[in-house]
Amino acid sequence: MVKFMMIFHTPDADITMFEQGYARFLGMVEQIPDVQRRQVVNVLGSPEGQSPYHRILELYFTDRATMTAALNTEAGQIAGAGLYEVFRPLGYTFETLFADVYEEAGGSTPPSPPATKPNTGGEPDDTTHA
Repeated sequence: MVKFMMIFHTPDADITMFEQGYARFLGMVEQIPDVQRRQVVNVLGSPEGQSPYHRILELYFTDRATMTAALNTEAGQIAGAGLYEVFRPLGYTFETLFADVYEEAGGSTPPSPPATKPNTGGEPDDTTHA
């Protein structure tokens, strides 16, 4: 599973204008095909206090090829253009990311490869040449 993330910075201007624009943009996003799940995260703050982020919108797809195809459809292109047309004129900023999702439905991060033991000098290793 992969996701497309849109991270909206905390608006400096009127929050009501942001919310109106966000609702308009969300209508465009809902037209994108093959979205498996949509998640909206309202940021409450951070351990340091105020967060520079206000909201995160995540669109989940089965794989990267499906995500790329969906974002390149007419609906995906309209939503992409809408992201800039709705928020930039109002001075709202955002970041966008693609990410692999490893932890799903109670799963866990894949294990790391086993660590190699250092050669203590008594046994040859694959770097020793005869």
